[in-house]
Amino acid sequence: MTTDVHTGLHIEAHNGAPGAGPRAGGGTRGAVAAEWTKLWSVRSTWWGLAGSLLMMVLMCLILGTATVGANTDPDGTDPPGVVSVSGLATGAVDMVQFVVLTLAILVITGEYATGAVRATLQWVPVRTRMLLAKGAVVAAVVFPTGVVLALAGTATAYPALGEWGRLRAADLARDAPATGLYLALVSLMILGVGAVLRSTAATLTSAFLFLMVLPLTLANSGSTVLAHVADALPSSAGRHFLSPEDAPYPAAAGLAILTAWTLAALAGGITVLRRRDA
Repeated sequence: MTTDVHTGLHIEAHNGAPGAGPRAGGGTRGAVAAEWTKLWSVRSTWWGLAGSLLMMVLMCLILGTATVGANTDPDGTDPPGVVSVSGLATGAVDMVQFVVLTLAILVITGEYATGAVRATLQWVPVRTRMLLAKGAVVAAVVFPTGVVLALAGTATAYPALGEWGRLRAADLARDAPATGLYLALVSLMILGVGAVLRSTAATLTSAFLFLMVLPLTLANSGSTVLAHVADALPSSAGRHFLSPEDAPYPAAAGLAILTAWTLAALAGGITVLRRRDA
């Protein structure tokens, strides 16, 4: 057994014994464990999760009240009629997602802001492993968060809609995990963008422009070509995945498009991490 004079850690040598190896945690498992500990050790994680829940409740109350008002207004045109309660909750994700994405962004950009990324790369020098470990933790947290948000939104919207709400177990069984999957994929995509930009403000601004402003601008441009481009963007694909009714392509296609964007963003993040200094 030897002692590292810098850390005081005891390291046991196995001298090539069969099946022997270092007993200290390391590799991918150690990197994931470290990222998990870091994520839950900062208050921004708890504030982000609480903020996303509050935002979902408020959005569902607003959307539910607006739906009732549109259906009961005698001067209203084209009232929505009876709507899916869980579908209304998934519709609220368009705004709620930015609270969740902030949490994912800070996982990478927060370390660049404080300089802690240097220590992270000393502990996990394989940069691909580092980013994928962060991605695994983000996905493991965001997916169940999305499911809980969908359930909370449905529970909020149901009494707000009253007779104008339709709640089906089959719809909820699809919409809740679909919401979690959508948020997990978008969070991973933004994690890759954050690895490229290395700035919280720049990444969050890019997310808002790319996920909200650009698709709406292209879709309302009056151009058929630009409308097709908008349908190929990640937020539009995610929206068609969550709400396949009247979508230009099946829900599975929307999921495939969103997954492709996510993989491309992560690949870009890994490439920049490997080529640039911390």
